[in-house]
Amino acid sequence: MQDIADECDCSTSLLHYHFDTKAELLVELLAHLLDRFQERVSEADPEDPRDRLVQLVDAFLFGADDRGIEEHRAFHAALLELRAQAPHTDAFRAQLAENDRRVHGTVADVVQRGVDEDRFRRVDPRRTAAHLLAAVQGARIRWVTLGEDAAPEVVRAALVEDVIDGWLTVA
Repeated sequence: MQDIADECDCSTSLLHYHFDTKAELLVELLAHLLDRFQERVSEADPEDPRDRLVQLVDAFLFGADDRGIEEHRAFHAALLELRAQAPHTDAFRAQLAENDRRVHGTVADVVQRGVDEDRFRRVDPRRTAAHLLAAVQGARIRWVTLGEDAAPEVVRAALVEDVIDGWLTVA
């Protein structure tokens, strides 16, 4: 809490006034990060579902803002640590499940739009979203835990070239 107070230039008593525990603060942070992410990706919402899907893949892999690469890595390392605590902390698990539900819904909605507009093959949007996001999560985990700096680029190329353009998009 002291580190957070120092970073926010406020007292720990002020933090404790608003949050009884560090877990409460982190849950609120997770909710805030999701809201901020959705605001940023919705600001530049391309009309074409294919372009929108590529934009989302890029945002998930490389960030939706202009953070540096090391700050982006540290962010995903912190998220991975929170995920590791989720089996033991109900509040983390509940908020992460909500974040996951909304992110999957965002991707599935884009896929559904592409299907409805005959831009994408007739697929199950929820399964396709799960497939895309599992690949993204795997790349981020390999990048953060194994130091595989090329993992996000390799997975991006595979998702865009092989899955989105090679399989999903109707020619």
